[in-house]
Amino acid sequence: MSSRKKILGAIRELILEPKVLPDIPNFSSPGNLAERFTQSISSNKGEVMTKSDFKKWFSTSGFSKVISLSRHFPELRTLPLPEDPHDLETLEVAILDGQFGIAENGAIWLEDTQLGLRALPFATEHLVIVLDRNKLEDTLHQGYDKIAVAHSGFGLFLAGPSKTADIEQSLVIGAQGAKSLRVVLM
Repeated sequence: MSSRKKILGAIRELILEPKVLPDIPNFSSPGNLAERFTQSISSNKGEVMTKSDFKKWFSTSGFSKVISLSRHFPELRTLPLPEDPHDLETLEVAILDGQFGIAENGAIWLEDTQLGLRALPFATEHLVIVLDRNKLEDTLHQGYDKIAVAHSGFGLFLAGPSKTADIEQSLVIGAQGAKSLRVVLM
């Protein structure tokens, strides 16, 4: 008998008593969710904007390569969503709708139904996520409870522009993805 079979056989013969999982405490924090979310996004090197501030920023930016999958800003689209993610190589701005945000850490849940292509939020130079301020959750625990019932094939929490710090502790923004994140709270 091989070692592998002996080990797996010994594991199968173990009789373990079932254990009750501990209760997860309520980690909620006091305060306005939108204010806490805005602070978290700022701490993550992102920016929260109003609709009018976003339109003002966008109108003065001069971007010509824009994919907008947001139901709030379809008129800003200058490019169709390509079939091949490699065609996103020169994309300047992607505008997406987020499903919900987390106040404690600024994470925003995105599902494949909002992305079009899974590479879109990472391949763009600047990422804009439009989020309903009434869809903010207090903690990541609440966020995970919300996605537990989701029927998506793919989803992710995104919490700011791409960042990395090398061994010299130099922070680089946009190293592996978007250089900036702007969240438009509606």
